[in-house]
Amino acid sequence: MTMTLVAPTVADYEASGDLASLLVRTTQDDTLTVPAEKLRLSCKCAHCTRARFDGRFPERFLGIAITEIGDLGYGLNISFSDGHNRGIYPKPYLLSLAGR
Repeated sequence: MTMTLVAPTVADYEASGDLASLLVRTTQDDTLTVPAEKLRLSCKCAHCTRARFDGRFPERFLGIAITEIGDLGYGLNISFSDGHNRGIYPKPYLLSLAGR
């Protein structure tokens, strides 16, 4: 008998009621939580990457909230209460941020 292992991926998502976290349900029915601040600190867009390189990227985003989530199929485009909306989070990257 051959066993095929399939890596979990994002099946569904939503912002938490207080907008302080992203709730992710995987294809294996796990529910994971990623704080909005962790998402904002983990943004890999060109703007944030350059700010890190130049030493201008904040160490914290206290009180940051998720304001919008766009599904791009392979990942999510997440907008934040500080106006940042360039971050695209591939689904495997989201799971890694959630500890998977």
